Amino acid sequence: MTLSDLRPAEGSKTSNNFRRGRGHGSGNGKTAGKGHKGQKARSGAPRPGFEGGQMPLYRRIPKRGFTNINSKDIVGINVSALEVFENGDVVSIETLLEKGVIKNARDGVKILGEGTLTKKLTVQVNAFSKGATEKIEALGGKAEVV
Repeated sequence: MTLSDLRPAEGSKTSNNFRRGRGHGSGNGKTAGKGHKGQKARSGAPRPGFEGGQMPLYRRIPKRGFTNINSKDIVGINVSALEVFENGDVVSIETLLEKGVIKNARDGVKILGEGTLTKKLTVQVNAFSKGATEKIEALGGKAEVV
């Protein structure tokens, strides 16, 4: 590769402020990119999703259930996953991300009680199950809700 080969990435140099229909000299005059006649050449061409009177796809597909806008996407981790930490460590959402225990905290993290824990830890996350709290505190650790 040489300096003369450098150019912008494919598709990165597009502009939306292109002036259409401003005469032959502009390179996009006369029909202004709409071709000759036909429904799509007219103003008020059909809306997106219109299929020429056929029942459109978004109306043919059955509707099931709904999406609750107030729902939260909580990441659940078992206490056995906390074994990667050293004895006496403070476990927070940030440290869980650093160690790779979770990839994304989403709307919160909850510790669940599956598995065994052998280390005294101070765990600071959004929620705990009853079993997880018992296992953490049985070893002298703390389960703190943040």
